[in-house]
Amino acid sequence: MSRAVGSYLKKHTEALVKDVGIEAACELTGKSKATLGRYYSDADEHSDRFIPVDAVAALEAGASYPHVTAALAELRGITLTFDSEHRNSEGGINSDVITLSQRFAILMAEYNQSIEDGVISVNEAKRLLRETTALQKVLVDMKLHLEDEVT
Repeated sequence: MSRAVGSYLKKHTEALVKDVGIEAACELTGKSKATLGRYYSDADEHSDRFIPVDAVAALEAGASYPHVTAALAELRGITLTFDSEHRNSEGGINSDVITLSQRFAILMAEYNQSIEDGVISVNEAKRLLRETTALQKVLVDMKLHLEDEVT
């Protein structure tokens, strides 16, 4: 596995743990804070440590979004579709379009702020990633609402 792929998976593992909350993640997985931290650490000594799939399943069951599963799918060029029982938003396509516009504006504002000095720092990249993930969630909801219209 390339270092870039490993880093990508670790960032999504971190997002998953933080989505659930570190204390809850420890309870759900039976792992310590230190062990969970190693799974998403970008330190060289932890570069070959990844979260086990059973821990991913336990965490994603309690998360607002399947961060690691989505990352794995993206790496393979696969698009995920959520079951209608697991929707993230209420409303319909009109509210999705409004939310999409708002999220995109936030992403562009973050990008403009990040690129001001010509360099995107790690913290700025994390903020951009968070906004990109939020935008992705809105698009998934929008897709589900559109699929409802078609069927």
